[in-house]
Amino acid sequence: MPQRVMYRNGAVYSASDPFATALLVADGTVAWIGQEAAAAALLDEGVEVVDLEGALVAPAFFDSHVHLTETGAALSMLDLGGVGSLAGLLEAVRGAAASGGAVFGAGWDESLWPEGRVPTPAELEEAGGGADVYLTRADVHSGLVNASLAGRLALAGVDGYDGGAVVVREAHARVRAEVLDFSDASRRRFQRAALRHLASRGVAGAAEMGAPHIGTRRDTEVLLGLLEKEGQDHPAIHVYWGEAVADAAQARSLMEDFGGRLTGLGGDLNIDGSLGSRTARLRADYDDAPGSRGDLFLDAGRIADHIAACTEAGIQAAFHVIGDAGADAAIEGFRLAAERVGRAAVQSARHRLEHVEMIDDAVLAALLEYGITVSLQPAFDALWGGPGGQYEQRLGVERSTAMNEVGRFLAAGVPVCLGSDAPVTAVDPWGAVKACLEHHTPSARVSARAAFVAHTRAGHRAAGVADPLAGQLVPGAEATFAVWEASELAVQAPDARVASWSTDARAGTPMLPVLDEGAPRCLRTVRAGRVIFDAFETR
Repeated sequence: MPQRVMYRNGAVYSASDPFATALLVADGTVAWIGQEAAAAALLDEGVEVVDLEGALVAPAFFDSHVHLTETGAALSMLDLGGVGSLAGLLEAVRGAAASGGAVFGAGWDESLWPEGRVPTPAELEEAGGGADVYLTRADVHSGLVNASLAGRLALAGVDGYDGGAVVVREAHARVRAEVLDFSDASRRRFQRAALRHLASRGVAGAAEMGAPHIGTRRDTEVLLGLLEKEGQDHPAIHVYWGEAVADAAQARSLMEDFGGRLTGLGGDLNIDGSLGSRTARLRADYDDAPGSRGDLFLDAGRIADHIAACTEAGIQAAFHVIGDAGADAAIEGFRLAAERVGRAAVQSARHRLEHVEMIDDAVLAALLEYGITVSLQPAFDALWGGPGGQYEQRLGVERSTAMNEVGRFLAAGVPVCLGSDAPVTAVDPWGAVKACLEHHTPSARVSARAAFVAHTRAGHRAAGVADPLAGQLVPGAEATFAVWEASELAVQAPDARVASWSTDARAGTPMLPVLDEGAPRCLRTVRAGRVIFDAFETR
């Protein structure tokens, strides 16, 4: 890490100078931001110069919800995210099985297939050629197994397995415990791969959401050891562990079990499941599964116990919640906890809810009342919203048009941070910004700038980072940023009634890349002055 580096001849996204073209980094800190004429006067023999050649320097992204081991593993698994049909899935399995060994894949979504159904056990068994087959759905709340694997794991009679190819709940957990029982060396390999992947996408900070049903406690222990050993040569990771506690003593004990290195207790502490797997808890039946309203894994009493315990212990709590009835349970849990420990105490703990896809005005008011931060994934709407999409299939038109409403949260004053939920969706932060601009429900749209702030500065705040300058590029702030090759910069707004973009910098508003033709390319990611990803040589 050079002591002083001058980035010049580009554009710098900074509230301190919307016309800035250069940035000086000294000892891991932003020492100066300004324009080209002044930059030349600051150069001496001790300054390394980086010619941006018109590239954009902007605060690095913060991904507020990731699963590192799974993301790294998915990079080496059979990728089913681009499979557009049942026939395509079976063909992909046949191809993978031909090389020998078990077939593990991830990312399929039958709601996008013309057949509209998953394979039968016989179809999956034939495609796998007798080898074990496990294919996790895009939402990771269900999966497919062939008869060979189901028999070996004795799934008959286990909750969540009915003899078909689909596994949910306890059956899915049993399959994952077997398939994802990696060695420590494999865990570290996958985690390093995920960290490199994040950095290559301009992400220099993230919230890792570990939980017993996602990976074993050992998985999180190995990650914490890796992060401690390798210092700042990777994105800064804030680790959450999703295990419920009953009282403050248990909360403190659990934190101590992880060496006091956790950011909070929760994250993917599931109140309910997912819409894709029909396990999110709803007030009314699923449109495509009459009689089914999903699952509630934590009732209001247990939610209240966890919130009160964490509040008393000074620990941030967090929950996964998606369905509207799941949100009702969450808010009732907060109400009960506030009765025990006081509303002010609950507010000051800055607890958070992950996903929160379905809300009404009462839930929105409660989020404000209890000071709850929401962690949203805009890619969910981009993938599954709109006419004919998964949300409409599961919920019908009326309910599906009030989903993932980023603009509604921000307009009400609810703190919002953004993430990918990788590997559920790709690590694509500019794609998330674009999804906020182009939300299928116009009233839910926000400007590119608002989305960018939610995906940078707000992520640090949601994870409890005390530095008020975190996620910004201003003098005195930590030099954590990404360099982007962007063909055009603009001020972009989501309202079709007005000009949606402007390239006139005289407005004094920092400009961001125009996203009409895809995401800009990341050239470099820097954390506290240290380069953690570099692609300048391949420009």
